[in-house]
Amino acid sequence: MPFYVYILECSDGTYYTGHTGNLDHRMAQHSDGTGSRYTSKRRPLKLLWATDRQTREEAWELERRLHGWSRAKKEALMRGDLEALPGLALNREAREARALALRQAQGERVRYRKRS
Repeated sequence: MPFYVYILECSDGTYYTGHTGNLDHRMAQHSDGTGSRYTSKRRPLKLLWATDRQTREEAWELERRLHGWSRAKKEALMRGDLEALPGLALNREAREARALALRQAQGERVRYRKRS
């Protein structure tokens, strides 16, 4: 029996990622407001992407991985643009550090921000 990992778009434009053994049933739960607390307040919902895995553990692992992804990376996955994924894998701090290093290399004056 396959298990599914899916991404929904909520009415406020946010994405919700989940996994289930029965995608149709789970979508019905989300649609009637019993799927999750998060989606119950953000209906209507739209299924944007889904894939299957052989075991619940594999589906759970993929769901957890996707939770850590940026919106841009999730959108590249949903578009099927797998070549873009490695470039989007950098977290925000790594992107900022790379941009700072580039500006310094180009001789720009750099102001340092204090992080809270």
